[in-house]
Amino acid sequence: MTDLSTTSVTGSPTSLSEALTTLVALGREVTSVLDLDELLHKIPELIARLTKFQAFAVYLLDPQRGELTIAYSVGYPADVARTLRVKVGHGLVGSAVAEGQPLLVNDVSADPRYVEAVPGSNAELVVPLRRKGRVIGALNLLSDTLGQFTETDEAVLRQFAAHVAVAIENARLFEHEREHTSTLETLADIAREFGAILNLDELLTRIANLTRRVIDYRTFGILLVNDDTQELDMKVAVRYGDKVTMPRVKIGDGIVGYAALHKEVVLVPDVSADPRYIKVVDDARSELVIPLMLKERCIGVFDLESPELDAFSKSHIEILTLLASQAAVAIENARLYETIRRNEIRLEKEIRFAQRVQAALLPTELPKRLKGVDVAARFEPARELGGDLYDFLMPESNSLVVAVGDVSGKGLAAALYSTFAGELVRSRTFRRRYAPERFSPAGVLASMNTILHERQLEEYYCTLCYALFDFKRRTLMLANSGLPYPIRCSGDDVSQIELPGLPLGPFAGSSYEELTFDLARGDAYVFCSDGVFEANDAIGREFGAARLLQVVNEVRDKSAREVVDAIFAAVQQFRGDTPPNDDMTAVALKITA
Repeated sequence: MTDLSTTSVTGSPTSLSEALTTLVALGREVTSVLDLDELLHKIPELIARLTKFQAFAVYLLDPQRGELTIAYSVGYPADVARTLRVKVGHGLVGSAVAEGQPLLVNDVSADPRYVEAVPGSNAELVVPLRRKGRVIGALNLLSDTLGQFTETDEAVLRQFAAHVAVAIENARLFEHEREHTSTLETLADIAREFGAILNLDELLTRIANLTRRVIDYRTFGILLVNDDTQELDMKVAVRYGDKVTMPRVKIGDGIVGYAALHKEVVLVPDVSADPRYIKVVDDARSELVIPLMLKERCIGVFDLESPELDAFSKSHIEILTLLASQAAVAIENARLYETIRRNEIRLEKEIRFAQRVQAALLPTELPKRLKGVDVAARFEPARELGGDLYDFLMPESNSLVVAVGDVSGKGLAAALYSTFAGELVRSRTFRRRYAPERFSPAGVLASMNTILHERQLEEYYCTLCYALFDFKRRTLMLANSGLPYPIRCSGDDVSQIELPGLPLGPFAGSSYEELTFDLARGDAYVFCSDGVFEANDAIGREFGAARLLQVVNEVRDKSAREVVDAIFAAVQQFRGDTPPNDDMTAVALKITA
């Protein structure tokens, strides 16, 4: 057996006070490790500086099965470390976990609970890993020496175990967040691909292929509701990468029909025990059905089957529900696109009318009675309709709110989304009269984020910069949710205000920071959507922040209208004959008194 005590610098501490002194340093060292594998390898090395042992293991608890398995060990036989399962309450390790208290047994032969895992062991010290009132596992030390462990060892290891439990939970959270972030990035990539495909057959095939990036399915089907027949038509069915034939299903029949009728996820761990199951695949053992929902309407389902019992987890449900909501919108968009193509003349008339509506919704002048400020704005959509928005609002006397936003995407859908977002800006701004603390700039963004997220339009989001100018107090309070940083001109300084923030809509519970600036006569502020910053020339270069700062600096002493026009002129000159790749909006505000 390996004696890790040889790694000790000073040997085992001879007193509790010495051990606790060492423990302080070891606690900092163990909690600094965020990689779980690295952490598990490090634990016995650190314990060897506290006490001697010949074998060691970290047991982690599976609360669903009520079992402990060895996550890492030293001195254990390889087959034991790999296969050992300990029920809670069984053996010394299971008993310590069940009781939530350390067990010190210096002669294991005298304890009937002892179960041999490492031959030749005579003494054992088990210390539960407790975190927030629950046990997540245990540290187990074994020695071939009778009477090896002392009460000091137990006390010190109990304290060290508290640090280890925190470190394990932190490492798990870090890994979970890393995996969650990776999954969200993948889903965002998939959503962008969905949004780019408007041919329904191509889209459905692509959905089946892209779904494998987040769920490694065996059998996958997309069934869409036929409103005329009240049936679910199988549009795509894939098994092991090959297409298979599957029947139509009446809404309400089978597991897929049940999910479509009741508009809810159905998870069946064992299809043989579910009378609703309609056998299509010979080796299917478990099934997961996710409805494709558009608001309150089910337009179809995802159907996944597996030859394994209980193959699908809560994580699968969460991921596929997000994916299904994205797919539902993409499918509906593809259907709408086909309808639009068949009604091109009518669509052109509607677009022309929508342009008029969008133009009418944008402000053309400042609120009346506002003196000492010069404001101008300009908006040019990349297509017939755009997703940018801006507004000038006067929630209280001697104040002005300037809001500039940009909705992901372009065209009709983005314009509709931006219209809704603009209405949220106005309604939340004027509530400030009754609850100024709640509807500060950051509060307005947080409220809008909650409402947009609840709409579950995951492929769309809104970036918005919200600026509250208080001319009585001579201050500016600013919050941002992902719009390119605005520009501030004050004195000799011309620079961007670095204030990041998450876009509105994708994530629940987002909060936003605020910055406050004093206002002085001659100060100027410029807000632009990313269509200005990201405008491309013929060889793909972006206009960028540096060019924009240069333009603003050159015209900062001119009127707000001249500042805005100069920005658009500079972008047009830079772009040349290259068509616009995004909507462009610029708003300039100058303090004139």
